[in-house]
Amino acid sequence: MAKRKQTGKPRIVARAKLPTRFGNFEILGIEGRGPSETAVAVVKGNGRRAASKNAPLVRIHSQCLTGDILASERCDCRAQLEYSLSKIGKSPHGILLYLPQEGRGIGLMNKLKAYELQDAGMDTVEANRKLGFAADSRDYRFSAEILKLLGARRVRLLSNNPDKVKQLEDAGVHIAERVPCQPETSDTSRAYLRTKKNKLGHILAGL
Repeated sequence: MAKRKQTGKPRIVARAKLPTRFGNFEILGIEGRGPSETAVAVVKGNGRRAASKNAPLVRIHSQCLTGDILASERCDCRAQLEYSLSKIGKSPHGILLYLPQEGRGIGLMNKLKAYELQDAGMDTVEANRKLGFAADSRDYRFSAEILKLLGARRVRLLSNNPDKVKQLEDAGVHIAERVPCQPETSDTSRAYLRTKKNKLGHILAGL
C-alpha cells in the first residue's frame, strides 16, 4: 500500500455569511499544504461553543459535479448534500465540510471514464479498479484536522460509511454517534446504493 502524504495544518483564509433555503450559515474557505488540500466549511452556530457542551452534527461531503450540480440520478450525492444541510440547519450547531474528492478521490475525468465502463456493465467498484484505482481512494485526515481547527474533536457524524468513521477516529476525532444519512432517492440510483452496501460496507437500510 502506498504511503499517504503528510497533511498540512489547515488555516482559514476566507469567511463570509451564507444565507440558504436550509438556514443561515457561515462559510469558511480552508487551505492546508499545497493546492490539493482545500475545503469549504459550512458552519451553523458556534462550533467551539458546541464542542464544549455537546457534539455538533457534522457531515463530510465529497464533491460530485454530476450529482450536486447537474442533478444526476446515478448516485445519491445531491440528495445526501441537501439532506445534511437541512439537518444541520435545524440543529443549534453543526458543520458541513465540502471536499474536492470527486469520484471517491479519483478526480472528475477518471470518474467520467468510470461512468463509461459502468455503461458497459460494470458497477462503480469494478470500474474504479479497472482504471487502476482503489474502490475508494479518499483520505479523511485533512478533514479531521479541519474539525480540530473548528473545535469539534467530538462529533455526531452524518454518514453511512464505516471507513469514514474509522479514519476520523484514528485521526483523533471522536465519533459520539453515527447518524444515518439515507434520504429518499430515485430508483435509478438503487443499483449504485446496493454496490456501496455490498462491496464497500456502507450501512444502508431497505436494500
